[in-house]
Amino acid sequence: MMISTVLIMKILVSTLIVVSLSIIAEKVSPMISGILSGYPLGTAMALFFYGLEISPEFASQSAIYTLVGLIASQTFVYVYYWVSLRVTRFSPLISSFASIAAFLGVSFIFSQCDLSKYTILFLTLVSVALFIFFFRELPDVKIETAVKIGFYSIFMRALMATGIIVVITSLPEILGERWAGFFSGFPITLFPLILIIHIRYQTAHVHTIIKNFPQGIGALILYSVSVYILYPLLDIYMGTLVSFVGATGYLLVVLNLKREPIRDGLKQG
Repeated sequence: MMISTVLIMKILVSTLIVVSLSIIAEKVSPMISGILSGYPLGTAMALFFYGLEISPEFASQSAIYTLVGLIASQTFVYVYYWVSLRVTRFSPLISSFASIAAFLGVSFIFSQCDLSKYTILFLTLVSVALFIFFFRELPDVKIETAVKIGFYSIFMRALMATGIIVVITSLPEILGERWAGFFSGFPITLFPLILIIHIRYQTAHVHTIIKNFPQGIGALILYSVSVYILYPLLDIYMGTLVSFVGATGYLLVVLNLKREPIRDGLKQG
């Protein structure tokens, strides 16, 4: 019963996240959707279920390696950007395989290193600054004419998100806490989001989402550090709640700094 209940929760939450972000990208702005992709919904769900299904201590240790996963995740989106910029035929498929390979490659390299938690945190913060710098000249492109969203479209988006989420959150028992942490940093919600937008719209719209993802990823960093500290001290429910408060505060600051572009997007949407 527990397994089926957890699986249903994974499906429902992943569906809500990805469908909501895709609609925000279409109706408001891919920029906002990119920033909100840094909200730790997918990662929070992965770490929460690690704590629920295995132990709070396992989830806590996995949260440190989630930071490494965030470096790999940013490499993922950079490679997706780089490949999609150069490949037009079967671009979503080829970009996906290349970016997944990049994520696994970076994760494997870090799996061979014995790094302290402070070093991991430092490298993660440096990576955020670097990727913001790499994407700084990309324009923020708004979707002018959104495709009509019907039941079939929502169903396919939900199906895609569900497949990815269930696979990623089912791996920790096989791979152990280090790789579980890496995969909890996998862009679980961002990946299906950029696939949806890439298939239906222009590459420039995907690049807008990718550009703004590192700006929102600070919420994921705060969340992961909070889980590492709080899960052993509090239960997973209270630890999750407090961690979400910190992540939410960060994103509110970022969105406030972007308030003029956001207001323009809402007026035009």
